[in-house]
Amino acid sequence: MPGVPNAAFARQVERAGFSAVYVSGAGLANATAGVPDIGLLTLTEVAQLAGYIAKAVKIPALVDADTGFGGAESVARTIFELERAGLAGCHIEDQEFPKRCGHLAGKTLVPAEEMAEKIKAAVRARRDSDFVIMARTDARAVESFDDAVKRALLYVEAGADAIFPEALQDATEFKAFAREVRVPLLANMTEFGKSPLLSFKELEEIGYRMVIFPMSAFRVAMKATDEFFRALKEEGTQSAWVEKMQTRKELYELLDYDPAAESWPGYETEENVQRPTSNAQRRTSET
Repeated sequence: MPGVPNAAFARQVERAGFSAVYVSGAGLANATAGVPDIGLLTLTEVAQLAGYIAKAVKIPALVDADTGFGGAESVARTIFELERAGLAGCHIEDQEFPKRCGHLAGKTLVPAEEMAEKIKAAVRARRDSDFVIMARTDARAVESFDDAVKRALLYVEAGADAIFPEALQDATEFKAFAREVRVPLLANMTEFGKSPLLSFKELEEIGYRMVIFPMSAFRVAMKATDEFFRALKEEGTQSAWVEKMQTRKELYELLDYDPAAESWPGYETEENVQRPTSNAQRRTSET
């Protein structure tokens, strides 16, 4: 699952043939608000931004829900809002707030039992049985590999559908974790971190069913735009870059937009969509 910070990137992921897309928490924070990935976006902001992504594609979208935006009661609301926004699942981590990037030093963890209560609350709040509730543990970098396994097994017992072991340090650890934790596992192949960059095939062979590349596309884009802005400032023209640009036609094709048509089938306005008018109707519609 390539990671994306917005809906346009998600459409590119879908067009490239991937079967699912990952909504990066770091991507949303960095690209949208220009802030570091330390839990500064609210649940309302994440649900809205991730909802744009989920609605723009037909493939499932998994979103980073950080620490669940609070205690067990807040986690329950998080699941409600993310389901309503159209997400296919989320992962919640066992860090204390404010969280840090999983591959940086200085992280602290909540007690394992407190995290287990969050998972239980998430499962109770779930209305769609297909909504994936994933538990992420950062224990490998803070405590030990064995503690990461123990926490993961506790979270599975609490009802987690899948486990995300963050910052495993070599292929041997990835393999050992898969032997110990027998549920669907997610591997994070982020660059410049603690984990080796293993291929999807390698990870699949040792037991991983999901692999995310959370910031890869964002980093490529940022590097390119940084070079472009420097060149534009120096040269005063974009002419040398035109061949490297996505054309207007290519953008419209990506957005399923035909400017010659009377209407755009991919866009729903308040006027052309019938909305439920009461809470009862809304619940029935959502069901």
